[in-house]
Amino acid sequence: MTIDNPSVLNDTVPAEDSDDSLLHTFDLRGMHKHKVRVSMNLDNLEKVNDYTWCVQPHGSMRVPAVFYASEDLMSGMDDKVYEQACNVATLPGIVTASYAMPDAHWGYGFPIGGVAAFDADHGGVISAGGVGFDISCGVRTLHTGLHRQQIEEVKTTLANELYRSIPAGVGSTGRISLDDPAMHAMLAGGAQWAAQEGWGQIADLERIEEHGRMRGARPDAVSAQAKKRQRKEMGTLGSGNHYLEVQHVTDVYDVTVADQFGLHGGDVVLSIHCGSRGLGHQIGTEFLKQMVISAKEYGISLPDRELACAPLNSALGQEYLGAMRAAINCALANRQIITHLTRSAFAGILPQAELTLLYDVSHNTCKEEEHAINGQRKKLFVHRKGATRAFGPGHPDIPAPLRDVGQPVLIGGSMGTASYILTGKKESEQHAFSSACHGAGRAMSRRAAKRKWGGRQLVDDLAQAGIVIRSPSMRGVAEEAPQAYKDVADVVDAADAAGLAAKVARVEPLICIKG
Repeated sequence: MTIDNPSVLNDTVPAEDSDDSLLHTFDLRGMHKHKVRVSMNLDNLEKVNDYTWCVQPHGSMRVPAVFYASEDLMSGMDDKVYEQACNVATLPGIVTASYAMPDAHWGYGFPIGGVAAFDADHGGVISAGGVGFDISCGVRTLHTGLHRQQIEEVKTTLANELYRSIPAGVGSTGRISLDDPAMHAMLAGGAQWAAQEGWGQIADLERIEEHGRMRGARPDAVSAQAKKRQRKEMGTLGSGNHYLEVQHVTDVYDVTVADQFGLHGGDVVLSIHCGSRGLGHQIGTEFLKQMVISAKEYGISLPDRELACAPLNSALGQEYLGAMRAAINCALANRQIITHLTRSAFAGILPQAELTLLYDVSHNTCKEEEHAINGQRKKLFVHRKGATRAFGPGHPDIPAPLRDVGQPVLIGGSMGTASYILTGKKESEQHAFSSACHGAGRAMSRRAAKRKWGGRQLVDDLAQAGIVIRSPSMRGVAEEAPQAYKDVADVVDAADAAGLAAKVARVEPLICIKG
């Protein structure tokens, strides 16, 4: 894809090999730009209840902006989140409302933790900034069949083997190198391709969104440069907030659902958080530029150039949709390969471990789904940026063994803190198109975190707390300091209280492999 308008070079995109969950950006010519935090003024919002806040349409807004959070979380949000959620509400074809999750923070165009659905039949658009740059970044959680003491006996050895087996860090590459036919097959087949190639088990596919393969992917819409960047990055974690964690269940909140999920106090589980690596970032960057250039052609007036979008029914919209779906498949295949590498690492140290998949959920996607609008079922294109699906009991897209209790919702904490497993609820459909938060949400920029903490000291402090950290970058560890994030317990409690999803279990890390 060529760019023939030099003015677009003034736009900013996130730093390479990261998502855009940061409070600073880089412009396309490499000039660093700072964002200044200003706290949200709650006087500008209507308090609907203790966990729901609303901004009625004004100016160019077509629908309200709705925030799900406690008053404390709202007070801690940047005012830019308010501005971005309201800006999203101005986009053509948006339905019902622009939503922000309890972990919402300043992102690129859309807030991270932003959800919006668009009707293609009424001029609805698709936005590269509304999906994010780390397309289909997500979390998969596996059972191990082990208990904490079994891990404690071999913790250091296991941490070293996992670190050796799963490449992590900026620009990390693995042992797999895809030629052109294999790249095409991976982008079309996702985790299904990976399992068929021997990376993991066919049984895994039942517990992955879309059964491991996003239909409608168009590998031909993915640029040669995006494919080049991904050629040697399959089976790698990358950097930023990505991780592989060995965790143990500390609390169970709903015994019935936890039993159905196979979770019990003291159980050891393993979670993998990563996405589509360089390929997804390249797709986001390229299409964002093209959407900026084409906005005037499509008669779209943007309150912020970072909201660049294209009509869903346009050639550009369809091309991006196909490329984005291919990136979803890339992320699903990547997590599938990492799962295989993880199983191999465990087999040499804890051969009795049985790593079976609980579930794999993506955030940073746009998916075509059917939802009720004014009592009528309607197909919509739901953008979830830093947000996950939270389908309630009975939904046909939930794996049959879990359908009676709802979809697992996997909420990752920050390095060294707890993570949570929730489930979708029947009433989730009434809130943000069955969406929930995806993590703790940053409260401080990466640059500020590096100024405040040292990576080596954080590693030592966490070791004292019984958490083994392995990372190729002490700078990266400092950027991901637990204190640089919101309190994940507050975020999860707000999601539960707002009716987005229900708490099932809490887990704490024993080992963390960090990018």
